[in-house]
Amino acid sequence: MGTRNLDSYTIMYAVFGDPIRHSKSPIMLNRAFEETGINAAYAAFHILPGQLKDAVNGIRAMQFRGVNVTIPHKLEVMDYLDEIDEGARIIGAVNTIVNDNGRLIGYNTDGIGYVRSLKEETGIELSGKKVLMIGAGGAARGVGYALAKEGASHIYIANRTRGKADELARNMSEFTSASGLGLDEIAGVIGEVSLIVNNTSLGMHPNEDGVPMDTSLIGDRLVVSDLVYNPIITRFLRESEARGAKIHSGLGMFIYQGAYAFEYWTGVPAPIAAMRQVVIDSF
Repeated sequence: MGTRNLDSYTIMYAVFGDPIRHSKSPIMLNRAFEETGINAAYAAFHILPGQLKDAVNGIRAMQFRGVNVTIPHKLEVMDYLDEIDEGARIIGAVNTIVNDNGRLIGYNTDGIGYVRSLKEETGIELSGKKVLMIGAGGAARGVGYALAKEGASHIYIANRTRGKADELARNMSEFTSASGLGLDEIAGVIGEVSLIVNNTSLGMHPNEDGVPMDTSLIGDRLVVSDLVYNPIITRFLRESEARGAKIHSGLGMFIYQGAYAFEYWTGVPAPIAAMRQVVIDSF
């Protein structure tokens, strides 16, 4: 890999998070800049609680062109921006900031990145299909909204705390038909759905034995998708594939949320293959 020389024309980008040292975004986005010949650099910043407002003001002061925002700052950051894209407002979280000549605009590329990778990697046609999402946390909002926009006819949301599932279903019902379930009710609806999405962190390194549901319920007409991307193939996906399901790893969502951010920032099509390869090589 050639080393790029920073000079006084280099445009700066960043990711803000806490923790942040595990982030694969810098290697992925720097590879994208290198591949497209853009004179830019992307670095990770550990922004502690209470420091986010100052950090966002720093984007303006130092004229960073764009910033990704990760846990735990995706909600609070909305208070400090000049404008919030409709999708990000509905999801209630921002993961991408565009600095348009000092005007900071917030977007959320998680859901659209998820759907773009799901469709490209599995070929699923979502329109008119029923979906089961497991987990009702922050990620589920973005994914659910994007699936609704693609025409999913009903979204079942199963969660350990039934109340959280019902609450998210109420929010989602503005965009499509939705209902909340307890985890013990999955068996009753699985025959109706075409797609199952794990929105929980179960199965993520270092707790790689976790699965979000009983995989003996899974059959060969299903697409099974996991937002976890470390490990790339979780136990949930491995067992689902063994039962004949088509599987989709969380790596695609991670790559495509970064690809959309890159495209918002530069106006240049993201070099997806190079971005995917450098992330895979880093594991």
